[in-house]
Amino acid sequence: MNADDEQVMRGRVYGRDHDDPVPGPLPHRKYAVLVGGPLDGLLLDITDLRPEEVEGGVALSTELSRWPGGRAFYDPRPGEPRPPGAPGVVCRLHYSGDAP
Repeated sequence: MNADDEQVMRGRVYGRDHDDPVPGPLPHRKYAVLVGGPLDGLLLDITDLRPEEVEGGVALSTELSRWPGGRAFYDPRPGEPRPPGAPGVVCRLHYSGDAP
């Protein structure tokens, strides 16, 4: 991934295409910021997930990991406060590795 790819991904919601008419967050949804790893800077829509699903971490498909088409793992850090100044963002999920 180069600098242009990174710029396209910032502020975008995981799973939406970069050319989607609304690739960014929607005001009525809740998001987690993905920190580190191949999906760094993307937002993950967690509106419809139960709290225990988020607390257990997520495995996200990506072509950008060490294994294209594999999964990147993101986990919460217990007790981490909500990021300031990010409307709709309720938590951060940190990269913890990937798998084929």
